Formats: sequence, C-alpha cells, structure tokens
Amino acid sequence: MSIRKLAVLPAVAAVILAACTSQSPGASAGGSAAAGCVVGVSWNNFQQPRWAAHDEPNLKKVVEDGGGSYIRADANLSSEQQLTDVDTLISQGADVLILLAQDNKAILPALKKAKDAGIPVIAYDRLIEDPSILYITFDNVLVGKAEAAAILAKVPKGNYVLIKGDPGDPNASTFLPQGWDDAGLKAKVASGDIVLLNGPDGTFTDAWKTEKAQANMEAIIDKAVADGKKIDAILAENDSTALGVVAALTAKSYGFPPLSGQDGDPANLNNVALGKQYVDVFKNANELGKAAGAAALALCKGTAMASLTLPDGLLDTTVAPVAGLSAQEFTTPDGTKVSSFILQPTPLTADTLQTAIDAGQISKADLCKGVEAATAPPACK
Repeated sequence: MSIRKLAVLPAVAAVILAACTSQSPGASAGGSAAAGCVVGVSWNNFQQPRWAAHDEPNLKKVVEDGGGSYIRADANLSSEQQLTDVDTLISQGADVLILLAQDNKAILPALKKAKDAGIPVIAYDRLIEDPSILYITFDNVLVGKAEAAAILAKVPKGNYVLIKGDPGDPNASTFLPQGWDDAGLKAKVASGDIVLLNGPDGTFTDAWKTEKAQANMEAIIDKAVADGKKIDAILAENDSTALGVVAALTAKSYGFPPLSGQDGDPANLNNVALGKQYVDVFKNANELGKAAGAAALALCKGTAMASLTLPDGLLDTTVAPVAGLSAQEFTTPDGTKVSSFILQPTPLTADTLQTAIDAGQISKADLCKGVEAATAPPACK
C-alpha cells in the first residue's frame, strides 16, 4: 500500500491507515503489505566509496528481497541537482524517499514536496531537522568521542590540528565536535595541555573533499613550520579528510602524527596498518543500509515511525544492540524531536584491524598491502 495515496489531512490519514493496515503498531518490515513498494533514494554523491560499496547494495537487497523495488539518483555534490532528483523520484512513483542530504537546509523544499504528497521520508546518515522524518544513522557523537579518546590517549599533551568536514553537515559542525569535547578535548584545551594550531573552530572541508583537505592541511603545515611549532596530533572527522591529511603530510615529508578518521574505508584501514593513520572509527555501513531498507518497507505498510521495529536477526547486534532495534526519540540540535534508529560504531587501531576483515569490510590482502613484516599489525601476520 502506498502512503502517498492516502488523504492529506492527518486526521483522515490516521483513519485510513487504521482501516488499511492490519499489523500491530510495532510491526516490522516484510510481508505482502510491502510488496510493490517503490523506494526512492537520493544520494548526495558517490565520490566517497562507502555509499556504492556498502550502503546501497545492502539497502537495495533488503528492499527487493521484501518484494519492493529500488530507484535512485545521484546529485553529485549539488544541492540544486538533488532538488531536481527528488522531483524525479516522486514522479517515478516513489512510495518512500530516503534522502542523504547534500545540505540539510537546502533539502527542505524537497522535503516539503514529499510531505505534501504524503510520502514518508528517511533522513539517511545526515540529519534533516523536521519532526516528520525518520533519522537513520550511526551515533555520530559517539564516533567523535571514539576518535578523540584514541588520539588523546596517545597524545595527552601537545599541538593539535582539527580538520572538519563540510560546514553544511550537522555531523561536521555539531555532533562530531561534541564527541571530541565529551572525550576531553575542550577541557585539555582549557587547561593548556593542548594547543589548537588552527584555532578553536578548526578548518572545515567543503563537501568533505580529499583534495580540499590536502590543500588545507598543507597550508597548516607551512604555517606551523614557519612558526617553529610541531604538529603532535590531528583530529580529522572522516576518512576522506584523513586521506587528504596523509597526502599533505607525505607531500611535505612531515612524518605521520597520530591521526583520526571514520567510515572504515579500505584505503584508510590500509593506512592504519601502515602506521599513517592511528584510529579509524568503523561504521558498518552494510548494517545501516539494511536498517534503511527494512524501515522503508515498514513505512510502506503504514507503520507509524515512532512504532517501527527492525526484523530480528537483520543486524549485527554489536552494531545495533537490543535497544537499537526499535525506533527511539532523538532530539536534534534545534530541539526538534524525531524518530530514529541510531547504530553503534567501532573504533579500530592497528591491534584490532581483524574486526574489519571479519565484517567483510576489507580483505586481508588489501588491508596489508605494502605493510612490512617487521612492523605488521596482528591482522597482517
């Protein structure tokens, strides 16, 4: 059954939903009610490898295995194109929309069109601050906390550089920095144990682009050298920015201070094995894609967002513990309350890289490429 075909008035919609759906309020995805469900996904870009390699294949498989069909568009980093893409997905008959927003403010006109058409919307891995959406992501505050906790344990005092992501992404501007502070960064800066070489706000990276992060980091290195200051540690918010940092350090023959990242991208996991990146917070995107696919099918059945549950056995319970298998209320930075599924990340250092191999994120050959036997981490022996 298509939610889009229900009456617009909420009171009438509630009556029709009650008449047309027979599942309990906490019904999970699957079953004949989801058959024929068209799930439309608007990706902001495929330049970051995880979307095509992990998120999309698992999302699509769950939808198609449940009797639905999958359609998609790639905005290629353009907020304007993404608005057009959403229009196209709606015209193609999408019953549920999954939006990975390029910019959480620029996407709002598309969200309004979906709401006006009665189409439920899932905000995928990037928050859209609107009470009508279902938010599916990893615990991004915990991601930031894991990044900073590892680096702070390794380098409790010294000169730090902060490399942030895109300023239009709440993960970059709010959640990850909050996690850094929860781990103790703010307190150490206040005590004088840590000095932030590129200022308290750090340096943002437009569109999370690796080449932009490299250019920014090279400028920071040049200034530090000119000022006679050593860079002791670097907090980079994700793997694409961390790759840019490593490229800059290599280009400047600077060496490799302890560096953070997140996503578990293969090149970064290899860098952890090589000693060029200290910690990579692994977000098992396979599981996030599964969660989104299952939630989309359940929404097609008419299940209320606040009552959604995920099917037993769908997810690795280390990623989504029991509490994470039912929709939870999440309060956004502006105080909006939304229904959400928040999955758990796993920080990986050289000693724990086997976890990524076991999860199918990377092969041993790719993880250990270029690693010398004398310095090989346990996963490469």
